[in-house]
Amino acid sequence: MAMIFDKNLNDDIIKIIEARHHDPFSVLGLHQQNDKAIVRAFLPDTAEAKIDNTLPMTRIEGTDVFIWLGHASEIKWPYKIHRQRHNGEAVAFHDAYSIMPQLSEYDLHLFSEGKHWHAYKILGAHTYEVEGIKGTLFATWAPGAERVSVVGNFNQWDGRRHPMRVRGDTGVWELFIPELEPGELYKFEIRSRHDGALHLKMDPYGQQCELRPGTASVVTRPSLHQWQDEDWMDAREHADWLHEPHSVYEVHMGSWKRHADGRFYSYREMAEDLVPYVSRMGFTHIELLPVTEHPLDISWGYQTTGYFAPTSRFGSPDDLRYFIDCCHQHNIGVLLDWVPGHFPKDAHGLARFDGTALYEHADPRRGEHQDWGTLIFNYGRSEVFNFLLSSAFYWLEEFHIDGLRVDAVASMLYLDYSRKEGQWLPNQYGGRENLEVIDFLKHVNSVLHKEHPGCIIAAEESTSYPMISRPTHMGGLGFSMKWNMGWMHDILEYMQQDPIHRRYHHDALTFGLLYAFTENFVLPFSHDEVVHGKRSMLYKMPGDEWQRFANLRLLYTFMYSYPGKKLLFMGCEFGQGNEWNCETALDWYVLDYPIHQGLQQLVSDLNHLYRETPALHAHDFDPHGFEWIDCNDREHSVLSYLRKDASSHIVAVFNFTPVPRDDYRIGVPEAGSYEIIINSDSEFYNGSNYHNLPVIESESLPSADRPHSIRVNLPPLSGLILKKQH
Repeated sequence: MAMIFDKNLNDDIIKIIEARHHDPFSVLGLHQQNDKAIVRAFLPDTAEAKIDNTLPMTRIEGTDVFIWLGHASEIKWPYKIHRQRHNGEAVAFHDAYSIMPQLSEYDLHLFSEGKHWHAYKILGAHTYEVEGIKGTLFATWAPGAERVSVVGNFNQWDGRRHPMRVRGDTGVWELFIPELEPGELYKFEIRSRHDGALHLKMDPYGQQCELRPGTASVVTRPSLHQWQDEDWMDAREHADWLHEPHSVYEVHMGSWKRHADGRFYSYREMAEDLVPYVSRMGFTHIELLPVTEHPLDISWGYQTTGYFAPTSRFGSPDDLRYFIDCCHQHNIGVLLDWVPGHFPKDAHGLARFDGTALYEHADPRRGEHQDWGTLIFNYGRSEVFNFLLSSAFYWLEEFHIDGLRVDAVASMLYLDYSRKEGQWLPNQYGGRENLEVIDFLKHVNSVLHKEHPGCIIAAEESTSYPMISRPTHMGGLGFSMKWNMGWMHDILEYMQQDPIHRRYHHDALTFGLLYAFTENFVLPFSHDEVVHGKRSMLYKMPGDEWQRFANLRLLYTFMYSYPGKKLLFMGCEFGQGNEWNCETALDWYVLDYPIHQGLQQLVSDLNHLYRETPALHAHDFDPHGFEWIDCNDREHSVLSYLRKDASSHIVAVFNFTPVPRDDYRIGVPEAGSYEIIINSDSEFYNGSNYHNLPVIESESLPSADRPHSIRVNLPPLSGLILKKQH
């Protein structure tokens, strides 16, 4: 059958064949005019083709384009194309190019405005059904593209076979592929409109990725997980987290434990081992170093490529849901380390996604982190803003995550962060603050707190930027909490001093109380403090083995009684000697030794005491919960203070030298019997068990401007916590 086409149509056909057509739906699929109909299909590796196995299609000579012409009454939608491959195999499928657009104009408008909280539900790859036809709906944002195609094993990674349709000027491309099932690998092949270069990219909104070193996205199966955490989620919604205990165990899933052959524990295996351990140790939360997909193990997850994809290293998305559900059923919250500050340059990721600086700033003075070799998001672009906002919603809603720890906030806030003069651009007012980031953080924090009451959003922020953890309506950034990096550095520097010199550094112990209540602070001994030559927590401590352990027990007792929520990195709780190595498991074997067992038991007891004693947690962020007894005894390196709530108080006293202090007098606010409830020097913790009565009666002798006092024997390098008996 001879076919005659006009020149424009021939040009369109050529563009389809060469995968250059910006609007493939204008050529392919079913087109009707009056009572006439034409179907065009691009079918490589096809010997012959029919519509509904009855209407023969004709090949345009010298091409893989097949056409059927006829009366409109002869073809019924939805039709199938039946094709026979050259090897004789028969294949039948619904024609993707006969399907109308599926994304609503309203969704696209919200996304373009940066206001689509649930953009992850429309972009990416989703199992979908169009009038009884099951398949997968793909969508991505690539305004700089001339053509975008979905490629995968299902089409031999051939960008000519499944080009997408662009939705007006939104820059969003979509395609519904009938019969395409979950589990398929895919990427987007993007042809730049500027230079015609091809870019093969994983899906920015993809919800699952293949196991490294593969970099393809995976069409995710709908979740089959049946959540059992209704009680937890309801309690969280009504939680008064400002006044509740909050003690975090920071975990890198790839190295907490490993199998004997070096294999990772899966999410489900971690649920079996990690959850009961954390419960027994008394922590309230687990904070996961990023489990968002990332290409390089030794990045610890901070070089994120999959902002909506749990890493496949440890299992499927439902396996992660199982782990989180298990945590909640054991009354343990789960926080996710989230990295909205930068992303890697990997060719398969977000970098120059459509051939342009799309997610990042084009100017390296704004768009590149020189220290880390990564790119910086363009927060002023609505669609990028929406991408990150939607990612935050995704983890809270789809995985019941209880909050986010936002990484490297200082690097986001300041345009000159780690840059020399001439390497950065000021804001519109000539300042160094990144105004777009400030707007972004305020919006994310206020919206998440409103929509998910009880969620925790903590900032890792190391500068003096004001009001990080104050509400946005008060002019703050709206974070729930801020890591107290200043306190952490000061106290670790102090503890590394030889005790004989500590009297000269006494201010390092007391300075933090000058600003302790200006933010909602978390006291962090995190992974960053036990790597890159900084030594383990144990080996930061001076002295022989006994003194190192005594110092560390003293430090932890000080932290747990000091105002602020708590965070401890895995391994620090039992005194791992080696620095953390993300490529091996923790040194669990050291728990064969009583001195390590003692430290671990102390941390467990401190956690339980902190949780069960309102005076130690109810006013962590409130100056009414703290009162110095004596902060000036620098000659003896002794410190004492009260922690209080509305109805009770505890007394904390610390001896930062290895010299015992017998009959040390401490002023107390009330007469009565004071019981030692924690003694870091106790034999239960493998301490020296320096003699002390378990209960000490007060005397009517004034001390430290108080009418009553008690006398205690301060063991060497120790912390005591006492509580008045009723």
